[in-house]
Amino acid sequence: MLSEYEVSALLLSLKVSLSAVAFSLPLAILVAWVLARKHFPGKQLLDSLVHLPLVLPPVVIGYLLLISMGRQGVIGSRLYDWFGVSFSFSWQGAALAAAIVAFPLMVRAIRLSLQSVDIKLEQAARTLGASPLKVFMTITLPLTIPGLLAGTLLAFARSLGEFGATITFVSNIPGETRTLPLAMFSFIETPGAEAEAARLCLISVIVALLALLVSEWLTRLAQKRLAL
Repeated sequence: MLSEYEVSALLLSLKVSLSAVAFSLPLAILVAWVLARKHFPGKQLLDSLVHLPLVLPPVVIGYLLLISMGRQGVIGSRLYDWFGVSFSFSWQGAALAAAIVAFPLMVRAIRLSLQSVDIKLEQAARTLGASPLKVFMTITLPLTIPGLLAGTLLAFARSLGEFGATITFVSNIPGETRTLPLAMFSFIETPGAEAEAARLCLISVIVALLALLVSEWLTRLAQKRLAL
């Protein structure tokens, strides 16, 4: 039976992860399509920037978010003055940090799926008078469903485990930004709370494993349907 503290951390983690994925998915599809289908000066630079969060220390990402999207940041100060929106020290900021960290995984999976689509099918549809948007929505996108599912659920699992960027950008506030990893960190720092930390560790492992299993199952199901 989960305690109220564990339920709160789990629900907040799910909310943050789902928001991160929902925010990232449209942009990830666009970026993946550009990288898969277009050739232009600076493409390698864009590719490197997209994958940069994979190699940067999460604390560095959190710091960059703090100085750019914080209340006094270059972008964050204007968002707060103009729209009253603040990402710092809020669950929305945690979702933003998770989205940035998980973004490369989503883009990579979708890009690989796009590259596997036979371009001749798209060309045939265009010769029949279909617009580029219609070709993408009716042919390209359905054929990339396995990659979309895999990328989305991998990003979701990565968002669940995000720690460094989150604690640096939005701190560790109970009920607001204290996700499962941050709650576990709090218990690790508390003398005599090893059992509570172990319980949260087990919860995190189970949720992440379920996400990966569901990702594998949905991907195989989509591949079978496309093969029919």
